[in-house]
Amino acid sequence: MKHVAEALEQANVGKVWVEEPLAKHTTWRIGGPADLMIQPTDKEALIRAVQIIHQHEIPWTVIGRGSNLLVRDGGIRGAVFKVAQGLSHCEFQGETVCVGAGYSMVRLAVEAGKQGLTGLEFAGGIPGSVGGAVYMNAGAHGSDLSRILTSAEILFNDGETKIVSKEEMQFSYRTSLLQKRKGIVIEATLQLQTGDRREIAKSLAKFKDRRLSTQPFNSPCAGSVFRNPPGDHAGRLIEASGLKGFTIGGAQISEMHANFIVNRGGATATDVLTLIEYARATVQKNFNVDLHTEVLVIGEG
Repeated sequence: MKHVAEALEQANVGKVWVEEPLAKHTTWRIGGPADLMIQPTDKEALIRAVQIIHQHEIPWTVIGRGSNLLVRDGGIRGAVFKVAQGLSHCEFQGETVCVGAGYSMVRLAVEAGKQGLTGLEFAGGIPGSVGGAVYMNAGAHGSDLSRILTSAEILFNDGETKIVSKEEMQFSYRTSLLQKRKGIVIEATLQLQTGDRREIAKSLAKFKDRRLSTQPFNSPCAGSVFRNPPGDHAGRLIEASGLKGFTIGGAQISEMHANFIVNRGGATATDVLTLIEYARATVQKNFNVDLHTEVLVIGEG
């Protein structure tokens, strides 16, 4: 893999690591090494890097800020693209915003509020990046990205870069086209509406206060672990099963919110996966409800 890393460095694509521990790049602070990791400096560098990876027939994966993600302890074979600062531009044009995939959703919500634009308040507590939000149609507080996205620029696995419309994105609950067709989000175009700055600020503050008082973001975690089943909440079912605080290895079902699993120190992906399966089986036994994970699990065991 070193010769590929050298080719990438010669092509000036950005930062390149070999055998990089992914625990350094996930909010859970969990994950084995990536054979090769690339953080492109911009869109053109990303395209060059993907071309080189294709030339060497290396499989690839993409991550953003590392939230909503569990990397198994064996790490990831092939290349990992980290979409971060190099794709973090943001431009407001009236009620439209064009924003890079590496831009923080929380920061975007705050910036939109400062512009007097409403529609992104729900994102004020989403710890991920724009690219990840497009990938999984991230949402909260009764809204999601599909409500405001008009199009996304995506680099697909075959090397084609395409502007994909909202309709073509095939959004549904926490899913999109990108679960079916492999690609990397480069940029999203969002349509917002003019609103009252004070009301927007109030909503953002309310959601932030609620998040800080109910969710354990002071500990390494990845956001909500399970999707909410129809008409109910995964956290309520897990708590009603008496599992708050239940621990396996270094992983614990949060005592603050039962739909969060925190890394108490030294947790492995195996700890987390075992705890996930235990919670799922317990809820199934107690309530006959089959919980489905919201976090993306990747890599080798």
